[in-house]
Amino acid sequence: MLQDTVSQAQNFTTHWDLFDGSLTSLAILWAATIVAAWLANFVTRKVIVRGVRAFISKTRATWDDVFVEHKVFERLSHLAPALVFYLAAEYLLPAKYQEYAILLQRVTHVWMVLAGARAASAFLDGLVTLGLRGESTKGKPIRSYSQVAKILLWMGVGIVSIATLMDKSPVGLLTGLGAMTAIILLVFKDSIMGFVASMQIAGNDMLRIGDWVEMPKYGADGDVLEIGLHTVKIQNWDKTVTTIPTYAFMTDSFKNWRGMTESGGRRIKRSIVLDMSSVRFLKAEDLERLREVQFISEYLDRKSKEVRAWNEERSVKDEDRINGRRLTNLGTFRAYVQSYLSHHDQIDKDMTFLVRQLAPGAEGVPIELYVFSSEQRWVQYEGIMGDIFDHLLAVVSEFDLRVYQRPSGSDVVALRGALSGA
Repeated sequence: MLQDTVSQAQNFTTHWDLFDGSLTSLAILWAATIVAAWLANFVTRKVIVRGVRAFISKTRATWDDVFVEHKVFERLSHLAPALVFYLAAEYLLPAKYQEYAILLQRVTHVWMVLAGARAASAFLDGLVTLGLRGESTKGKPIRSYSQVAKILLWMGVGIVSIATLMDKSPVGLLTGLGAMTAIILLVFKDSIMGFVASMQIAGNDMLRIGDWVEMPKYGADGDVLEIGLHTVKIQNWDKTVTTIPTYAFMTDSFKNWRGMTESGGRRIKRSIVLDMSSVRFLKAEDLERLREVQFISEYLDRKSKEVRAWNEERSVKDEDRINGRRLTNLGTFRAYVQSYLSHHDQIDKDMTFLVRQLAPGAEGVPIELYVFSSEQRWVQYEGIMGDIFDHLLAVVSEFDLRVYQRPSGSDVVALRGALSGA
């Protein structure tokens, strides 16, 4: 290393002997170098880079336009002035200042390394943009991979720059960094955890950009905007944005509605709670009246024959309500709901289709609808579900059933008036 330094100093001495060593010559050299560096930068940016842009704009491919947008070629143009200073460094100082001349050459070397690293960083951003546009990769956490690559890139740039300025081997610096592993792990703890989480998320296909995600712990309920190395951005339905650490998706539970989107249907799960005191057997006149309802006329005929045959087989009289079988208004209403939904053109018949009676409780007996709408869009879905329950709440009284509702102020006033009249 010492021999190299002495050899470089001898070269500087030889070059400087070409001039008279005066301050005027020194100023002329510096001015000429600065002008040459400016001209090199001007030519590369205004001529070469513009030429590359014009050529790329005429090509049919669109992927190369992305690198122009991210200014990859403009950042590469900064190599030109650095190269001028690097080549002129040995002429710019007298022989007695050869150590500073060598240092100037090292600085310009670092300058070129940084210019190349900035261009590489812009190139990675271009790859991210291309990945987000691709059909097979747009749902992947590409941005987190890019961020990891940038961290490694700038760590390498830092090591090479320090090694160049100190005139040391980068391998020696890396050996010294081995003792600082614990500190490095502490500093980059979030980055390491985020990278591991990103790999697991991508490998298990747990999360994609555009997924509807619900994470109550963080108050998040909306679409995934961005999957980064450190954070995941979610735009909630109120247009606010929630930022969640990436590793939280591995340590905490969350709900991903992608399965619903891919299934082609959206679940409707809602109940109508009926007053149990309104449940009764159907009379003959009730059967005649309800046979006019198209959705259940066939059901009533079939069920009436089945009940009559069962009672005749066991010699049960019509007036015997306990020992025989009878149709109820609740069971008939449940059959009506099932038939009504089966004729609804917005209900998917190939997915789970269930109208069931839940366990009676203090508020009555619930009749639950567990079906799937073929419409997934939120506004249209809510409209379909609203129309269905509007209709059911309106027709429930035709079966002599009452919907349970807690007493309100008007009920108390009506009761008070009735008691006063009594």
